[in-house]
Amino acid sequence: MTATLVNDASRPAPPPPDAARKRRAGLRGRAVAVLFALPALLLLGALVVYPVLFSIGRSFFDASGTRFVGADNYTEMFHDPATLKAVRNTVIWVVVAPVLLTGLGLILAVLVEKVRWGTAFKLLMFMPMAVSFLAAGIIFRLAYDEDPDRGVLNAAVVSVHDVFAGTSPYPTARARDGQGLTHGEDGSYRTGANLSPGDTVTLPLVGVLPAELPSDARAAAARAAAPGELRGVAYLDFVPGGGGTQGAIDRGERGLPGLKVEAVRDGRTVASATTAPDGSFALTGLGPGTYSVALPAANFAQPYDGISWLGPTLVTPAIIGAYLWIWTGFAMVLIGAGLATLPRDALEAARMDGANEWQIFRRITVPLLAPVLTVVFVTLVINVMKVFDLVYIIAPGPVQEDATVLATQMWLVSFGGGNDQGLGSALGVLLLLLVVPAMVFNVRRFRRSQR
Repeated sequence: MTATLVNDASRPAPPPPDAARKRRAGLRGRAVAVLFALPALLLLGALVVYPVLFSIGRSFFDASGTRFVGADNYTEMFHDPATLKAVRNTVIWVVVAPVLLTGLGLILAVLVEKVRWGTAFKLLMFMPMAVSFLAAGIIFRLAYDEDPDRGVLNAAVVSVHDVFAGTSPYPTARARDGQGLTHGEDGSYRTGANLSPGDTVTLPLVGVLPAELPSDARAAAARAAAPGELRGVAYLDFVPGGGGTQGAIDRGERGLPGLKVEAVRDGRTVASATTAPDGSFALTGLGPGTYSVALPAANFAQPYDGISWLGPTLVTPAIIGAYLWIWTGFAMVLIGAGLATLPRDALEAARMDGANEWQIFRRITVPLLAPVLTVVFVTLVINVMKVFDLVYIIAPGPVQEDATVLATQMWLVSFGGGNDQGLGSALGVLLLLLVVPAMVFNVRRFRRSQR
């Protein structure tokens, strides 16, 4: 009887009915949560986890995927000049683009608060986010075209240049062969040094289409020279429809107005003149002696074509500019949302204490927005590490290597002609290792902000 009592006392009391029901409800809730999350987990595993693990394994094999090479792909990766250039360009992207975007977003977000139509401005700035990177790349590839007739940026640059510097009047003109004009190394033309004051000289040129002559061009005419001057005529030695005599002024041939002409003696320019609508000119104030007449190279200089935006030097900054156009609105909207949550009483108190707007911005607005700015900056760092579309589309083939980043280099090595998926997988693993720390930082900061 005693043993029975002891055994009964040592047994744990059964849980109350409410606790059992709660435990069963909790198990059911977790089961339902897992059931709902299962499709997402399967997709995550199939589209993210499996490719990552496969790439890591593939990076230890050769190009064919049949021979194990260990860390050879990683060693080759850091000895390949193209890969090193991709790493350098990626560093430039990471340092420049997020800083500029965060700064622009902050400035615009602060300014938009003081604009009456702030919402419309935000919408306008955010619209490029709706444009795909493919379309944006095509747009900027055309905008950066070196031909001013196609590229809008060079059209603007050439227009401004021509306003201040002017253009050469006849870039395609050249002297008629065998008519006494010698072509200099600097692009100028010169007669022999056998002309004296009182002489008249003809300067026949070709290479100018009649339709391209200035509207004020008149029929060529040579006039007799007075004592102490050299006279002459520069004309288009071409008769529409054919015929005529080379080196002689024929009926229907027109003068070339606007040409600069110089009288040269002993290597020095002693007089200059500009041709009239009929091509005539007069070089006056000449003393006794012999002279030569020169047409300076500036008359035939090629027109200014603008800036080579997509050349080896500027291609990376040009692509970063396209990236800024797309993502500035994103940074502005996120920072603007953080700006809307700032305590207005702190800003008003600072104004009442005599602080100006710059002091408020630097000492109150920016410190209070630091968490938002950090999230925007890190998010953009992650994004620029993976940039591919813009670089691949905007950079022309000859400078593709000068603009390449890790993502484009990985594709080029694997599928774009290299056909070495072992090395391409190693590049993918490197890119993953560079992105993961920024992602971890962002996630941790997000969790801290949720607390």
